[in-house]
Amino acid sequence: MGLETIGTPTLWIGFTLFVLAMLALDLGVFHRRAHEVRVREALLWTLVWITVALLFNVGVYFWFGPERALEFFTGYLIEKALSVDNIFVFLVIFSYFAVPAAFQHRVLFWGILGALVMRAIFILLGAALLQKFHWVIYIFGAFLVFTGVKLFLQRGSEVHPERNPLFHLFRRFVPSIGEYRGSHFTAVKAGKRYATPLLLVLVCVEATDIVFAVDSIPAIFAITRDPFIVYTSNIFAILGLRALYFVLAGVMGRFHYLRVGLAAVLAFVGAKMMLTDLYKIPIVASLVVVAVLLAGSVVASLIRPPAEPPLPVPPPHGPPTPPLADQPAEIEP
Repeated sequence: MGLETIGTPTLWIGFTLFVLAMLALDLGVFHRRAHEVRVREALLWTLVWITVALLFNVGVYFWFGPERALEFFTGYLIEKALSVDNIFVFLVIFSYFAVPAAFQHRVLFWGILGALVMRAIFILLGAALLQKFHWVIYIFGAFLVFTGVKLFLQRGSEVHPERNPLFHLFRRFVPSIGEYRGSHFTAVKAGKRYATPLLLVLVCVEATDIVFAVDSIPAIFAITRDPFIVYTSNIFAILGLRALYFVLAGVMGRFHYLRVGLAAVLAFVGAKMMLTDLYKIPIVASLVVVAVLLAGSVVASLIRPPAEPPLPVPPPHGPPTPPLADQPAEIEP
């Protein structure tokens, strides 16, 4: 299947400028002063981002037809569902490093800004591989099935930010101080500039997104090969992730079957990719299957609460050994 795209250079540039303008408005106007994001505010922003995505979907429908619009909506739903799993990891990272609530939005903002760049690179590389080497689709499909099985078997397992290789690399080569300096990522002390723990948290968030992108981007290529549809649905899904985090962070433990649903979604889209040359599953059928799997996992979680309390996140005061215990000796805590 050749690469067919509706994304002209004008559309790519226009969409990128629109996203940057929305992010600038978000951080520069509505969140110019660091503050704790309350559920009401987060819910409002969640609805704003979902509405913007749906309006974009309507535009795709009128300009490029129902097939492309359905591809966007299905891809958006898959990416939105997979991004929810990020929320639990963000919760663990913020708790592990004892990030003050007022600074969490700033970390997520810059983390998502970096994700825009990384995901654009991943998507363009993936599209180029699929165009040049059709057999890569079978590798993508098998990887998604494997990831789905792995996610199903590992549900409920603990997350350890301190085991991230990027964490160790950062601690080894970047001079750091052990205390937060407001919302600043770096601080000057004794005439030298050091990284604050907030920068380390940002690094962990970025590293986490790279891992999730490796899973989610091949999943959307099972729905469409159009890089522009892949990119826009992916970006709209993660743009609302910050607000969704503040809405769902306190109730994530209740949806204990959600990862089962996500695992089933990954396995389904992986199988869809591997069967592409034998039978092309209609987009409508894909949308229905994904929606049923996700809705079913949420309903099952509500009907059958966990027999044991949800897996606790690390204590709010961080780990027993401070994450930056190997900071330079001349820096006082």
